[in-house]
Amino acid sequence: MTALRQLGYAIAVLTLVAASSLQAAECVICADSVVMNEDLATCFLEKYSDPETVAGETVAVDLSRCERSRSIVLALPEPKAAVEEPDTKFLLSRGQVECLKDKLQSDEIDLDPSARIDLGTCR
Repeated sequence: MTALRQLGYAIAVLTLVAASSLQAAECVICADSVVMNEDLATCFLEKYSDPETVAGETVAVDLSRCERSRSIVLALPEPKAAVEEPDTKFLLSRGQVECLKDKLQSDEIDLDPSARIDLGTCR
């Protein structure tokens, strides 16, 4: 019985190690960065104001139905740097949702007309 008990103990330990490794694994399909503008940032902060209420470890963010500013834009000369189109659908880990929320609420990001926000360090 001692060998059988040791085998059972070894299996239990391996199961716990495997489960904790899966939880600590990075989300390989989650976005490393997102492009946001002021309207989408406001919408994101409203939809994901409390990341604890978000179900699951991987969050499918869909901002495609968010209100976008509708204004008449006069013809302007070509900008020196191309403006990136904002992302409206992307996947984030639960930690990235909290991190993006913190970054959008900080004063360090200028979202006019849009900004690429690095999420590579958010896990």
